[in-house]
Order: sequence, then structure tokens, then C-alpha cells
Amino acid sequence: MQQNSKIAVAGATGRLGRPTVDILESRGYDVVSISRSNGVDVITGEGLDEALSGVDTIIDVATGPSPDEQAATEFFTTSARNLQQAGERAGVRRLVAVSIIGIDKFSGGYNAAKVAQEQTLQAGPIPVRIVRAAQFHEFVEELMKWGTQGDVSYVWPMRTQLVSARAVAEEVVALATAPDAEFDAAQTIEVAGPREERLSEAARLVAARRGEGLTVEETTDYPDIELYESGGALPGPGAKLVGPTFEDWLEATVPSRA
Repeated sequence: MQQNSKIAVAGATGRLGRPTVDILESRGYDVVSISRSNGVDVITGEGLDEALSGVDTIIDVATGPSPDEQAATEFFTTSARNLQQAGERAGVRRLVAVSIIGIDKFSGGYNAAKVAQEQTLQAGPIPVRIVRAAQFHEFVEELMKWGTQGDVSYVWPMRTQLVSARAVAEEVVALATAPDAEFDAAQTIEVAGPREERLSEAARLVAARRGEGLTVEETTDYPDIELYESGGALPGPGAKLVGPTFEDWLEATVPSRA
């Protein structure tokens, strides 16, 4: 793909959107940042046709406002339909979306919403390729907040290979800007961190570094919890593994207040 191609990034101001935009711009691409703060709404469709005018590729890294399955499913399926329909009107040729490793093994929660998103995107007219990522380093604190009650944070007993958002953004950009033959031949790609880690141990590292006296405990009050414990969120043998480790990332990015 030529560097003068116009690429739209849905969710451009988010955790993954920011590094995606940064990488694209540093490589000379014409980037359209799609977000509500920029006057474009993937749910209502406001400003979407104008934003996609002349766009060759859409990168969809937008995330829903809620972990609730019903709310997340409504967000993802609506945004997927709107991006496909507006993209087709604009003549968009390809779409790359980010999802989560292992979601097709799970039956409920946010994972089910992401499965619905994948299916809705792939049912549309624009060719879609999916990058399934492990949980982000940057997402650990968000998961901790979701489960915090008083001075205890309850997190899932999850085995995963935490990965940095920027490392995932690099792979997303590589696929989105690949030559046509390479893009056409691509299957669903998995991207994960360099080693297996347990979510609760990562959360304890965060709590210790923050120095706020928060205790981390594992909870079994979540759908499909046995799958998390048995490695359902771990990458397959063909996944691309990229650094840094969570501990190295935490030390480099989160100031210690302990």
C-alpha cells in the first residue's frame, strides 16, 4: 500500500488507537482520526460518511463504554454495521479490526460481544482481517477498577500472555498496510506477550507499585471462569509473541509510589 493512502482509525483516541495513529503518521500515511471528540460517532453515524471520504482502509480499534455483555454487544454490532455500510459508500477496500484471543471458546460476557462484532464485520461487503490480541498491559488497571470493592480488587483467575498496546498497534499497522496479495492471504492473526502470566500476579505488581494499600484477590464470579483457569485465553502455537514483559513495561511506564 502506498504511503499517500488515506487510513481511518476508529477509536483513534483510545488505548490502542493513539499508538496506531502515531505509528501510521510516523510512516507518512494520511490518517483520519475517528472518535466522538473529533466529531465522528460510529454508533449514531454522525460525521462518518464525511470522515471516510477518500479512505482506502479502516482500522477499527474502538471499544465499548461498558463490560456488560448486552451493552457491549449493542455497541460492537452497531459500530460494525455502520463502518461497513459507510465504508462501502466511500469505496473503502479493506478493514482491519482488533479482537481478543480465545473469545470463540467462551459463552458470555465481553468475549461474547467481541464474537458478535467479528461476525457482523465479516458479514459486510468490505474484506475484513482480524488481529486477536492478548489482554493489554495497559488494561490490567482497568480490570482492577472493575472489580474493586472497598480496599480489595477482585480479578479473574486468568492465565494470559499480557502484551503492550503499542506492540499490538505495530502488528495492526503492518497488516493494514500490507500489499494486496499479503492482505488477501492473511487469516486471523494472534499477537501476545513473550511469556505466560497470571492476571492476579500482574495486578499485585500494579498495586504494589501504586502503593495505595489495595489487596488483590481472585474471584470465581464470572462466566466461563474454568476456561480462564485452564488457559482458554492463551495464544495458539502460531501466535506472534512480542515484548516487553509486563514487569518490564510496568517499571518503564508507571511511577513507583510505594
